Amino acid sequence: MCGIVGYIGRRKAAPLILEGLKKLEYRGYDSFGVATLGDQLELEKHKGRISEHAAAIRLHGTIGIGHTRWATHGIPNDVNAHPHTDCTGRIALVHNGIIENYAELRKGLEKRGHAFRSETDTEVIVHLVEEQYAKTADLLSAVRDTLPLLEGSYAILVIAAGSDCIVAARNASPLVLGMGDNEYFAASDMTPVLEYTERAVFLEDGDIARLTRTGIELWQGTHPVKRPVELIDWSPEEVRKGGFDHYMQKEIYEQPQAFFSTLRATDRRTLPSFVCKAPSISLVACGSSYHAGLIFKYLLEESCEIPARVDFASEFKYFPPPVEGLVIGITQSGETADTLAAMKQARAHNCRTLAITNILGSSASRIADTTLFMRAGPEISVAATKSFVAQLAVLMQIINARAEGRYSEILLHAHQAIENVLLMDPEAAVDLCRDAKSIFYIGRGPFYPVALEGALKMKEISYIHAEGYAAGELKHGPFALLSPETPVIAICIPGETYGVMVSNIKECKARGAPVIALGSEGDPDLPDIADVFIPLPKAHLFVHVLTSLVVLQILAYRTAVALGRDIDKPRNLAKSVTVE
Repeated sequence: MCGIVGYIGRRKAAPLILEGLKKLEYRGYDSFGVATLGDQLELEKHKGRISEHAAAIRLHGTIGIGHTRWATHGIPNDVNAHPHTDCTGRIALVHNGIIENYAELRKGLEKRGHAFRSETDTEVIVHLVEEQYAKTADLLSAVRDTLPLLEGSYAILVIAAGSDCIVAARNASPLVLGMGDNEYFAASDMTPVLEYTERAVFLEDGDIARLTRTGIELWQGTHPVKRPVELIDWSPEEVRKGGFDHYMQKEIYEQPQAFFSTLRATDRRTLPSFVCKAPSISLVACGSSYHAGLIFKYLLEESCEIPARVDFASEFKYFPPPVEGLVIGITQSGETADTLAAMKQARAHNCRTLAITNILGSSASRIADTTLFMRAGPEISVAATKSFVAQLAVLMQIINARAEGRYSEILLHAHQAIENVLLMDPEAAVDLCRDAKSIFYIGRGPFYPVALEGALKMKEISYIHAEGYAAGELKHGPFALLSPETPVIAICIPGETYGVMVSNIKECKARGAPVIALGSEGDPDLPDIADVFIPLPKAHLFVHVLTSLVVLQILAYRTAVALGRDIDKPRNLAKSVTVE
């Protein structure tokens, strides 16, 4: 969840690191800091946004490390912000992850005379490195000898006065190295690096790296290793707003291309044979990715009569169900800690595993037997939009393969329907939602998880309480909450459940709740029943799923704008959840 940037080269490090950290703001943070190394170690760290303090930071040196912190151990303040330094003030360290045995390590260090300044788990690492560095005067050896003492997850960067290098290490937390022209970078992901190089090395668990002005050296423990240099096909333009007011708005409008590009990259002829032959499928995921899995379950079972189950990844690790065959892990970042743990659990049960992710070189792609990559490009806003639609492109192609290409023509033109709904103006629906204390979303079949996702988007960025329900469940308790102040958003598409959905909408109206209904254009009933009717282009079920999702994204976005919310960085949330 935290962001890390490191630099060694010919330029001043601090300005470059600060710009890199700004590109990682989407990960969520409450404080930040930078340390540079020139004639001496210099350090600045602050609670709050980078924009509030960046102008006052005057650090020298062409080696540096920086960090944006999302508080876990210790409140957000200047002292708990990274980088942390040792007792001598000669060593600085930044860390993403959680050290599970930090309390025990801290007690031992304090008994040996170390003075702690912060409440963080991270500070124990720099004091341990201090002890080893005093013995060897070699930073790489000091870090290498420290790592076996740590239990938990980490991506760390370390610099020290007298050592003309950066030492990096990772375990269960992402870290990528960028290879520029006589300059080298380290970061939590590629977004801070894209402006300077497209060449990257993705560290694997247990890797230790030393970055110098002349190159990068890698080890697993004491054994030198080589990792492939990957070419990243994202452009710097893709991580800029490009004239849009918010990244979320930009990414909503990029969805037709994200869906189409991902669909073309996931041709049914190139899918692994075990995906096409598995007698049953289990999916593990969190948040929006979980909702994508639920949509897949409904569509797969209805279209192909193949059973599927979907589990929260956070539950799967501790309460694994009896699974066999194929397990699919869905994670935009490829670094979601709960999903990675669930995939490892599936492998321990001898299941074949497939990862669906957006990030080349991510941990999920190394854990899984096979990976299907989305082609969504970088997604900066915390709220998932185009990555969600790209996940559905992959999942719908799997259904299409299992159905022997029955849906090829439908999927090939689905992006055009998405383009059409992007032109809609849901102003009347926004007026109903903006003053609500609670909003209920209802649907049946695959539109139940569509309702869950719509509610999640609304609560994420507008801070209005929103809940998604299978429509038939409202009468089993939630009816008690309906009132003129609780709008109901109903997805009512022609099909087997249309009639009963219309009845559910009338039940909500009878209890005084205003209704916003999404339905097919030309619907004979909904315009007269609903307070606001949003017509979707007539289409196949798969396409209606996509267009209703996009309309609900737009509704959430427009409502949050009307309320003046921080759209791309909603409070308390992080883009990539790399800790349990």
